[in-house]
This record gives sequence, C-alpha cells and structure tokens, in this order.
Amino acid sequence: MNIDFTTATFKDFENIPGLDMMDRAAAYYDFLDYMKSNGHRYRLQNNTGCSSVMSVTAGNTTKEFISFVTSDYLGFTQHPKVKQAAIEGIEKFGAGTAATPLIGGYYSYHKDLEEKIASFFGRSQDEAVIFTTGYTANSATLQILLQKEDIAIVDMAVHASVYEGCILTNRKTFPHNNLEALEQILKTSENQYRTKLVVIDGVYSQDGDTAPIEEIYKLVKKYNAYLMVDDVHGVGILGKTGRGTIEDTGLLDKIDIITGTFSKTFGNLGGYVIADKKLTNFIRFQSRQQIFSATTPPPTATGIIKAIELIDEEPHWRLKLWDNINYLKKGLDDMGLDTGTTCSAVVPVKIGDPHITGDVGKLLLDHGIYTNPIIYPAVARKDARIRMSITATHEKEHLDKTLNAFEDIKNKLHIAKK
Repeated sequence: MNIDFTTATFKDFENIPGLDMMDRAAAYYDFLDYMKSNGHRYRLQNNTGCSSVMSVTAGNTTKEFISFVTSDYLGFTQHPKVKQAAIEGIEKFGAGTAATPLIGGYYSYHKDLEEKIASFFGRSQDEAVIFTTGYTANSATLQILLQKEDIAIVDMAVHASVYEGCILTNRKTFPHNNLEALEQILKTSENQYRTKLVVIDGVYSQDGDTAPIEEIYKLVKKYNAYLMVDDVHGVGILGKTGRGTIEDTGLLDKIDIITGTFSKTFGNLGGYVIADKKLTNFIRFQSRQQIFSATTPPPTATGIIKAIELIDEEPHWRLKLWDNINYLKKGLDDMGLDTGTTCSAVVPVKIGDPHITGDVGKLLLDHGIYTNPIIYPAVARKDARIRMSITATHEKEHLDKTLNAFEDIKNKLHIAKK
C-alpha cells in the first residue's frame, strides 16, 4: 500500500487494489489516527440536542461550542409545540409501528402527514409518499422510476442520494447550473430514451446557491422531458411564504416531482415525494424501500405535522434566520473571506486546500466554534471549505464570537481571498 496520508482523502480508501476488506479497513483506521493526531476530527460526539450551542466531546475534552453543524434552520427540533406534538403521538399510538406500510404499518397519522405536506406545497390534487429518510426518498424513487431504457440528466452538484438512485439507469451530468450544457444533453437525448428526467436541487448543499428553476423548466418542457426538484435546503427559508425556491417561480403546481426531507427545516427525520397520484401510487407499491421498510414512528410524524404548521403560524423564525444569515455573511465578506455564491442558510468559507481547511476547523474548535470542514469527494479536490448552517436560534453574540475567531484564524493562516 502506497498511500501518502499527508495528501490522502476519504475517497482514496474506497478501493485499494490487492487489499481485501479487512486490510482496507485497517489502512483507513491508520489514516483516521493520523487525522486525529493532527487535530482533524470527524463524527464528534454531541451530548445535548440540536441547538445553536451544544455540548460536544472533542478528543478528551467536553465543553460547550457555538454550533453551525446542524440544519435545524428554524430551531424546530427544540420547539415546545413540536415536542408536545411528539409526546402526544407516543401517548396515542405508542413508540413505533413494527410493520411495513403494505402489511399493517400504515396509520392514520401517515395519511395526515402525506396530506399535510402535499397541501403545504399547494398540491392537494396530487399525493405525497413518505419515506423514513430524505436520502431514501430520492434514491428509492429514482431506482423504481428509471430503468435501462431511461435516462437521468443531473446537475453535477446534486446530492449523493440522487447519484445512488441512478444506478439502474443511464445518467448524464451537466456542469453546475450550466443551461447551455443541459440543453445540449436534452437535445441529443430527445429521441434516444423512453423517459428523460432532469434532476436538480433547489438550494445546493455545499455552495448554498440556487438553481435557475424557471429556465430549466422551460428547457425540460421544450424537449419533452420531466423535472424533479429536491429543495431540502430551500423549504422554510426561501420563497414568499417559506415554500422554497420553487414558490417564487409560480411553478409549485407544475414541477413533475418535488422531493425533500423532514430532517432540516422541519427538525425531524424522514423524506417525501410529491407527484401525480398515478406516479405516487406506483412508487408505493413498487419501491422495495416502501415494501420492505418499517414506517415512520408516531412521535416523528406528529412532530413533523406541527412543524409544517409552524411555518405559517410563526413566520418570525424565518425573519430572524435571515437577519442572522445577512449579519454573518457580511462580516465574513468584509474581512475578505470567500463565501462564494450562497444565497441561503448554507454559508461556506472557501479555502481550497483540504489540509489547511482541516487546520481551520481545528482552530475554530479551539475558539469554541463547531463547524464542518468539507473536503473531497464531497467537493472538488481544490474546493475544500468550512461549511456552516445558520439558524434562527443563533444570537448576535454567537455570530460576533464566530467572526472574531475567523479574523484571528485569517491572520494566522492567511486564508483571505487573494
């Protein structure tokens, strides 16, 4: 084995010729030890629930950190009304379902949740399918809808769950938000495949920028294709009433498939697919993940239903979130740090070099700031960054402490834009 730990990334260990699974695991174990010895740590242990301040164990030390690692954008994981709804779900239905939806695991609260999320997007004439994770909502749906006669045309920056969902079909990627490249693929694919499905995100998870949905929709329809939009980082944050990136385009009732997760703005766990009733019924009865997976437990579903209602009942959380986003981003930009093209609650500080990025993450921990250093293969090799998720529960003093930490680290490691 000739892997240089000083330049290695996680992906280098996916497959090492000549090493069986135990040998590859042993090599990776040594790499993690090397990373830890340099203060580059992942999978830190959280000792309190999602919040803007969390007790975290890093190495041999446990203390409180200002946290930017969760996507609980509106703070609903800790909202008293969401907690109470979850408690009531347990009291009425118990802790779990103990069955799959086809053989006894479909309850009234599942139907309520399906109707609630479809109605939230103004799609009451359509239906929603609920999955136990947002990842599965994407991967399972694509696996059952697209086969070897079909093609998925995907923005290269879509979530990993989309790529997994395309393993049974043909796939072509186009450079991020590049409409010319997308049109060229649509044009050459028009008469070659049975189903042509374009898959994009509303807000992209690493850069925090948005897709030109209106222009993409026009291209999709011009070439007789379908459009699927995954807006997990836009819902509750963008749009006039928090319906996400699609809302302001006027296309909420026209997008062929809308997917998302309950694990971010809605502060819980699960995923959803919203589409024409014929399509959702096909997914329900054909998807292996629907047929053979136990369904969402009662407290999860009842808590999500309340969180969906809170988007309209308590809009001040979204306003507070945007105050925080604008304040932190301006502070980072003013000191010459590169926040890219973000226009959402995902705020990256782009650094480039993966090992310097790891050093920045370590120094931020030393300052009491808990963030996510993101390196290849999650982003391109030379596009490593510190990724932060801003929430409505961050206070100004949290943001000021974070900005002061970045100012100190900028001066030490010279990470400002050239």
